[in-house]
Amino acid sequence: MYRTFRDFWPFYVREHSVPLNRILHLVGTSGTIACVVLALVLHQPWLFALAPVSGYGFAWFGHFIVEKNRPATFKYPFYSLGADFVMLACMLTGRMGKEIERARACA
Repeated sequence: MYRTFRDFWPFYVREHSVPLNRILHLVGTSGTIACVVLALVLHQPWLFALAPVSGYGFAWFGHFIVEKNRPATFKYPFYSLGADFVMLACMLTGRMGKEIERARACA
């Protein structure tokens, strides 16, 4: 059981070791953000319902089919959701490689 996000993060990174899984998460999390923004801008509340479909759909495909592991969401839903956005930021800023190296060193 992880008591802090800081302790959870290396575990989360190791659970996303396959690059295709991380790309699927990037697509899904970006889709989630797009759904929320469009729902607000277009005043279309039904678009909020698509946000989790995008996020979880791509992520769960990445875990069950690509990575062949169980999504952290099932055991750590809030940490996992936050980590999805942290990973997206790391990927978009080119810091994910460093995070992968650091997580492997913690194992």
